Amino acid sequence: MALRLAHLSSLRKLIISLVRLTYVQLFKMDLHPTCNFSLSAKFDKTNPRGVHVGEYSYVAFDAAILTHDLTRGLRLHTRIGKNCFVGARSIVLPGVLVGDGSIIGAGSVVVRDVPPHCIVAGNPAKVLREGIETGRYGRLSNADETQNRQSLENNLD
Repeated sequence: MALRLAHLSSLRKLIISLVRLTYVQLFKMDLHPTCNFSLSAKFDKTNPRGVHVGEYSYVAFDAAILTHDLTRGLRLHTRIGKNCFVGARSIVLPGVLVGDGSIIGAGSVVVRDVPPHCIVAGNPAKVLREGIETGRYGRLSNADETQNRQSLENNLD
């Protein structure tokens, strides 16, 4: 019997729920029940109580949320706000606060606080755009319009 996409989606949701339960109950991380993350996302387990991810935020594949720096003897709280998106293979260093509704570009290294409602990218991450509007999981408010327009232009419908 072939697995359908719906079955795989349900299986992924179940696995994410079990991993989140482990992180919250065993490691005492502060992960909001509505946040989502890739199974390959890395949450710092050296200082797990310092990991805080807000509601409807998404941490993409291979992104690292760090809460300690043993070379400097730091153990700090790292906070990701509400409706944020942390791009693939980005690194958020210890003690950083990512403001609500912000987007971190893929491969970025975030070394200082990110203001709310902005897009940052680069190494070190710099503000590229301010005053953006995001919905759940850091999705830009005009993303559906853009997706529909590109689908029509490229005959992907």
